[in-house]
Amino acid sequence: MPVFEYIALSAAGKRTQGVLSGASEQAVLVELEARQLVPVSIQSRPERRARRRVSTRALAARYQQLADLLRAGVPLLRALKLIGNRRSQPRLSDVFRDLAEGVSQGEELAAAMERHPDVFPKVHIAMVKAGEKGGFLDAVLNRLSLFVQHQAELRSKVIGSLTYPAVLIIVFCVAMAVIFGVFVPRFKPMYAEIVNLPLVTKIVFGASSLIASYGVWTAMALALLGVGAWRLAKREGVRRKLVEWKTRAIVIGPLVRALAASRFCRMLGTMLGNGIPMLTAMQIARDAAGNLLMEEAIDKATEAVRAGESLSAPLQASGLFSDDVVEMINVAESANNLDEVLLTIAGTIDSGVDRMLSTVIRLVEPMMLLIIALIIATVAAGLILPMTRLQAGV
Repeated sequence: MPVFEYIALSAAGKRTQGVLSGASEQAVLVELEARQLVPVSIQSRPERRARRRVSTRALAARYQQLADLLRAGVPLLRALKLIGNRRSQPRLSDVFRDLAEGVSQGEELAAAMERHPDVFPKVHIAMVKAGEKGGFLDAVLNRLSLFVQHQAELRSKVIGSLTYPAVLIIVFCVAMAVIFGVFVPRFKPMYAEIVNLPLVTKIVFGASSLIASYGVWTAMALALLGVGAWRLAKREGVRRKLVEWKTRAIVIGPLVRALAASRFCRMLGTMLGNGIPMLTAMQIARDAAGNLLMEEAIDKATEAVRAGESLSAPLQASGLFSDDVVEMINVAESANNLDEVLLTIAGTIDSGVDRMLSTVIRLVEPMMLLIIALIIATVAAGLILPMTRLQAGV
């Protein structure tokens, strides 16, 4: 709820000041009038509250509950109050109580949602605004619930698919720390008298010293390198090169392109199906793609649509969409069912993403095992070669 600082005069002419919460400045004026105070000045003040993450699945459930209540004939204000009184997800309940307060003051639901950009993305607000103007808010909320739920499921799939590779990397790092920090240093005294050690042995002992003797400094240096690389990646030119490499790479490129295309198609199809104009929907869907090259391609497509051209031609020219996807969009534009086809395309791409993730994960395990085997072979060679020289000397 917005917070306002006020200075007012009482009926006796006494000057007083304080703070009031209200959906708008008009609501604060009404409250001051009820207290028999004459306002001198009212200024908004940013509200200080803890930023707690709102569960995406919980938000989808609240959208569905609100849609069910509206479909059952419950007035919007009462429906918002009922949802705001739920005890689960206190942060989300506070937000819906604030929405109810705004609606009670004459605000539209979309306008009240705009006060919580950390909870409601632009696409949600745009869809609700279209539903309010078109008189089909319950249908919009129902589709919005499905949309948000699908996003949460896709995110869970991606995170779940990356869990196993992450565990492998952790095990790999622990194994390397044990080998170079504990195992290899025990061989150093044995080879102390050898003057000309083989190159591979010097490399193994050098890596061991970095971990066993200078572990803290090595960790600090790696941390500094990581921060430097992160800051370098934030630069526009470097960021673009990284995005280009990631998007065009042999293994991960198709996966990156598919995820971006799926997000764009699902977002655009959902908004078009809820009555949002094409150009507005494309501008919002652009931000949902999450890929710089894809955003540039969508900008060109938006300009083409604004000029009266088709959507499929600039998308095909970008090279980021497969030929079958472009052909389906082209046919859908002619048949005037673009929203339905875009959602179908998104579902098809998501199925392909699941298969690609499974393939990539199956490749990670043998690659990690191969790297571990090569490192162990290098360590073994570095420790065995000096032994052969000692035996030859004897």
